[in-house]
Amino acid sequence: MLFFGQKRPRHVRTLSVRGPETRRDWLWSRLKDRSLMGRVALCLLAVLIMLVAVPSWRVPFPYREGQRVPDGVAAATDFTVLNESQTNRLRDNAEAEARIVFRHDPAVLESFPDIFKGGLYAVEQAEHLGDLEASVRRDFGLDETILSAPEGFQTPEERFDALKAVASPNGETTARARIDALVDEFTKFIHPLRKTGAIDQTDVANLGITVDSPLQIVSVENGLPLEKKPNQADDDSATFHLYDVSLPSLLGGSGALGGNWNSYPDLAPIKPLVRTWLIRQNPVTLRYDPTATNVAKMAARNAIDDVLITFRKGDTLVRPGVILEAEHITLLSAEHGELKKQATWSDISLRMAVVFIMLTALAVLNGYYLLRNEPNVIESFGRLTVYLVAIVGAVALGRLLSFDPWRAEVIPLVATVMVFAIAYNQVFAALTGFTLCLIVTLATTVQLSQFVVLMTTTATAVLPLARMSSRTTLIKSGFLAGSAYLLVSVCVGILESQNAAELFGDFEMLKQSLKGAAWCLFAGYVVAGSLPFIESAFGVITDISLLEMSDPSHPLLQELVRRAPGTYNHSISVASIGEAAADAIGANGLLVRVGAYFHDVGKMLKPQYFIENVQAGTESRHDHLAPAMSTLIIIGHVRDGVDLAEQYNVPPQLVSFIEQHHGTTLVEYFFHAATRQAEESEDHKTDAEESSFRYPGPKPQTKEAGVMMLADAVESASRTLTDPTAKRLETLVHELAIKRLLDGQFDECDLTLSELRTVETSLVKSLIGVYHGRIKYPEARTA
Repeated sequence: MLFFGQKRPRHVRTLSVRGPETRRDWLWSRLKDRSLMGRVALCLLAVLIMLVAVPSWRVPFPYREGQRVPDGVAAATDFTVLNESQTNRLRDNAEAEARIVFRHDPAVLESFPDIFKGGLYAVEQAEHLGDLEASVRRDFGLDETILSAPEGFQTPEERFDALKAVASPNGETTARARIDALVDEFTKFIHPLRKTGAIDQTDVANLGITVDSPLQIVSVENGLPLEKKPNQADDDSATFHLYDVSLPSLLGGSGALGGNWNSYPDLAPIKPLVRTWLIRQNPVTLRYDPTATNVAKMAARNAIDDVLITFRKGDTLVRPGVILEAEHITLLSAEHGELKKQATWSDISLRMAVVFIMLTALAVLNGYYLLRNEPNVIESFGRLTVYLVAIVGAVALGRLLSFDPWRAEVIPLVATVMVFAIAYNQVFAALTGFTLCLIVTLATTVQLSQFVVLMTTTATAVLPLARMSSRTTLIKSGFLAGSAYLLVSVCVGILESQNAAELFGDFEMLKQSLKGAAWCLFAGYVVAGSLPFIESAFGVITDISLLEMSDPSHPLLQELVRRAPGTYNHSISVASIGEAAADAIGANGLLVRVGAYFHDVGKMLKPQYFIENVQAGTESRHDHLAPAMSTLIIIGHVRDGVDLAEQYNVPPQLVSFIEQHHGTTLVEYFFHAATRQAEESEDHKTDAEESSFRYPGPKPQTKEAGVMMLADAVESASRTLTDPTAKRLETLVHELAIKRLLDGQFDECDLTLSELRTVETSLVKSLIGVYHGRIKYPEARTA
């Protein structure tokens, strides 16, 4: 053991050889992964929120207004329901019979005797009818002929003579004494008005008061209600009617005033004139009290108890073939509410457990797809959060909008699948649509027909969104989804109907189908208008934004044209050949084109250090720099480009082209120069380390970035060929592709070898088109 050291024990040697990982070890390693556990907790939280959003503890109410019930509905339990129509009818009658409240102010009558006295004095002093003022003639009715008046009081002259006769002096009394006697009797005559009052005929017309309308009169002096018979305490004594307070009725033969004419011998001879004077003076003492009236009406309405109808288990609630109306929905809702009350904790717990298991199964299904096909969603905590929020929000909003009168659960479903088709892909959107349609159906009507309609609609909405070059595409998608909704709804109705004639006469079904189609179109407009927010939330860029970014008038591109025109022309050429190559393998050619426009913007800060901006015959600035310094300048254009792009708010998807278009390739020219320099001088041996002459990366992460890396390389290298024939171009492209493949530049993108070959073919074809030959035109002959 002298030369080999101390021998290790057997158990120490065996520890260095690890056996296969067991399931227990695999599970334990995953449980210790905090990042993974955080994502699992987030998904579990989303499932728990979904339990509340559905809600999972009660059976959903499956009926909607306008829905046809082929087999009818029988009561599943005993329950009572409010007969709303009968209850409202009784309460409306009670409200109509409630007393209308007026406030009585007898002080209004204080001035009437003096006014009456003034009129009598005017008549006594007038010699002729024409000597009276117009107001006096009008008050006593001396301005018109009244044929219905008693004999001797029909013409104005006859009434004037009768009035003057009672007001003029005779042999026994003076005019003053006679007028005072008349006024004294008039004061006593209108005294009953102080007890009950007189109503305004305008209030009678405006309030629709009839002879049967009950009235209540409240004194303004003490706030107490008046009674017809103060000594009687029954309820009816406080109820008045129109004939009790209407002045024409009071002056009638059986009224409180007109029945006492015999008690006033001085006034009796001019009874028609006094009656006319009172009616035209209109002594209103009753004023309508709307507040007290409303209180009385509400009290009368609330005094009526609810009218209830009792249904027994098995009773028919809806007859077969009936289209549900508002009355049916109210009845079925009452039965559903009674069933909810009867649910026990064990029933609720079992239902919530089943819903939780179903939601978890759907979550696992979607999670498995994401893990295999969209790992960037799982790996990014932010993207996963946005995805889960969108799913939970769509379900919650869809359930809320599923009830009458909206019936618009299709809006959040169509909008969500459109968003996912834009942000990710159509398969992902279709799978999400399946999940949403299933959950919303189980949370609302639990009907297979609804699931078929919703699933078909969401799938149709996804189909046109493979590429979106304009916002019109979203509108067309909404229109197609609406057409599918309408068609499938009608077809499902035909399959469920026993009588085709009834179906074609079912305008309610057609109305609901058209409404659903309109909601789909509305969803398309909503998504089109929200596109900038969708791109920001999901971190994606659409073709619409790419087309906007490709505008040559973009400020950053304008700066590139001004500072580095050679680099700009190089970028245009790379964009042209790169777009064709990307389209050839099914990648996003537009993204490659726009990315190529911006990939070299960092060169504008030091344009003279890049060959495409140096005029022929001009000395290169690199001739006076060390290879390492030149390499730093060349590599620095990547970092400068990223900084400029962020300063001009270029989307991250385009910034990645700036970062990745060189990957970690070697700056070969200056590396070889440094190598030669190191070989010639002992002091420069450490200056030729390969790692110092490589770009910092990262390597291309997508097919599009890989295509543009190769397009950038071949476009630059092709300019060095003196005679760019097709064979030379093909050899050049292949050599550059193999060099980057062997250098590992395509290791982190999903570019396959067959796709790489297709890209090579496309690039060669494009370069041949760029460097095509032309015939030499003959020179013009001189004369």
